[in-house]
Amino acid sequence: MSTGRIPPDNGLRARMTFTMFLLGALYVGVMAILIASGINFGVVLFIGVAVMFVQYWFSDRIALYAMHGREVSPQEAPELHRIVDKLCLQANMPKPKVAIADTDIPNAFATGRSPNRAVVCATSGIMRRLDSDELEGVLGHELSHVAHRDVAVMTIAGFLGVAAGMITRFAFYSSMFGGFSDEEDDREGGLPIVLVVMLVSMVVYAISFVLTRALSRYRELSADRSGAVLTGKPLALASALRKVSGDMSRIPTNDLRSAEAFNAFFFTPALANGFSLSSLFSTHPPLEKRLAQLAEISAEMGQPVSMI
Repeated sequence: MSTGRIPPDNGLRARMTFTMFLLGALYVGVMAILIASGINFGVVLFIGVAVMFVQYWFSDRIALYAMHGREVSPQEAPELHRIVDKLCLQANMPKPKVAIADTDIPNAFATGRSPNRAVVCATSGIMRRLDSDELEGVLGHELSHVAHRDVAVMTIAGFLGVAAGMITRFAFYSSMFGGFSDEEDDREGGLPIVLVVMLVSMVVYAISFVLTRALSRYRELSADRSGAVLTGKPLALASALRKVSGDMSRIPTNDLRSAEAFNAFFFTPALANGFSLSSLFSTHPPLEKRLAQLAEISAEMGQPVSMI
């Protein structure tokens, strides 16, 4: 297996295309049901589109602001810039902005609508815990997300879920204040329109949620593969995964819960102990599966796998 470039991932591309097709078909079906019901949700859908546009266009700024990250110069973070420069040169891709988030949670993320508007951010916690090779593996993983335009695809894929959630809330509050009624349906003993709309919207949200989470887990495996090939050091990436996952349990629970909302961006999920939706419907595959894949890549490169 050659190293030095981020390889194309036909499997990821196929899954992205298939997921977008299913979500598009689901969207068309929802619109047909709403139109047949004689309900105009134009305003709600307009707001949903606006939310998606803002998230897509300003994703780099939103993520940095939410994680209290700041862009750093080569003078402020020479090692971080050195690694990013090296990887971008190997991958033949434009250098993203480089940022640091001042938190002890050991993690990293990449965001931005395109390679030219991307940001790669490492937390101060992960920089303290990893050596140079391990940090290179993590940043190679994140640059793979940038090269595959994962942020843009996941933002678009998540639009239907956002729209369905907004429609459900709109229908619920409209029914509370009497803005939604159908006297003919009430007289005939049929289901009120508001109930039908809420049920359809909740089903659509659940389906889109499952589809996007499945795609998210695959794209993490794809980024692991691409990052390992780019750096040529699957052992270092596996070591980083073990360190970060192990040290996550030492982070205060409140800090982890506050960061769970951003798990889709992270190198590894920030999961607090106990049950949560994030652990039930994870954005990332199990650690064992990620390590097994890296062991296979290491064997293909003729490297030892005993350390993974």
